[in-house]
Amino acid sequence: MLQSLRIAQAAIPCALALLSLTACSGEETAVRNESAAAPSDPGMIALSADNIARLGLKFAAAVEAAEAPIAVVPAIIAPPPNARVAVAATFPGVVTRILVVEGQDVVRGQALAIVSSRDVLSMGADLSRASARLGVAQSSANRLSQLEREGVVAGARADEARAMLGEARADVSEKSRILRMVNGSGASGSYTLTAPIAGKVTAATIHAGSVVDGTTAPYVIDAAGQYEAQAQLPERLAGQVKPGMTVALGDRLRGTVTSVGSTIDPATRSVTLKAKLPAGPGALAGRATNLSLFGPAPAGAVTIDQNALATLADGEAVFVRSAKGVEIRKVKSGGKDGDRILILSGLKPGEQVVVTGTSALKPMAMGE
Repeated sequence: MLQSLRIAQAAIPCALALLSLTACSGEETAVRNESAAAPSDPGMIALSADNIARLGLKFAAAVEAAEAPIAVVPAIIAPPPNARVAVAATFPGVVTRILVVEGQDVVRGQALAIVSSRDVLSMGADLSRASARLGVAQSSANRLSQLEREGVVAGARADEARAMLGEARADVSEKSRILRMVNGSGASGSYTLTAPIAGKVTAATIHAGSVVDGTTAPYVIDAAGQYEAQAQLPERLAGQVKPGMTVALGDRLRGTVTSVGSTIDPATRSVTLKAKLPAGPGALAGRATNLSLFGPAPAGAVTIDQNALATLADGEAVFVRSAKGVEIRKVKSGGKDGDRILILSGLKPGEQVVVTGTSALKPMAMGE
């Protein structure tokens, strides 16, 4: 009796371990058993609502595709020609102060450097003299106009005085305009170089104490937010890609084709493609990168999340939601755009496909 009791006690831990192992695999077994109990259909995985919840399946609709990837070509990022501006030193002089250095971002009208110039000092003196002459001409014109109205002097003399007044005004206006244009101060004999556009300073060839001669461009600024991609388009794609088509740099930065060359380079067997791009991640002047090209999508094509596409023994497939569970649908995929994949056939817009949980369905689809 005692020996039998001991044998029974020893068997209890083994039974508990077996029970635990059975419980751990029970959930997946239950799903498989329920599927096996359904009528055999190689294109269907029968799942109840509870099975779907336990497997953590999530669905998303297939979206009708408007564009399809055509090719990926190497490209160089550069500022477009009309987005690069040179800041000229109008008057010769000596740079007394540097306010902005190469690589710095600037806004329109921001001061870049201060230049001391003898010409600006002379212009200030000329403006003072012209202003004085304007005052005299104004008084003379007023006096002779009054005498003309009283019949004391001939009208010709009054006309001459008014002409001299107009000349004096033009002289003052022109000298004032030039000083304003260069942000000059006649009193100090200096003028300020300012940024004509917002952007990044890509060249700065001056420093404090350097001499400018009035014909140089000490600063070059590239406009902010504007870039151009320059690529060599293979000969086989020359007739497919047209201005207005979409290009992409990375997953999110998109632009537009602006021009496609009409002459094939005999050495490279390619034509030049140019596209405009906005500012964003990866858009850096001078960078060598890859540019994705997009054209109109084929009729009936859709896009799905990249996680929805599964590779089975006999090809690519997606799991489409149905009344009985999920249907195993063979599909033909095209190119990839970020986290979306183009499906050329086998799927219709609006159909719900599994986007989370495909790894749990693959063994069932392959009969494992």
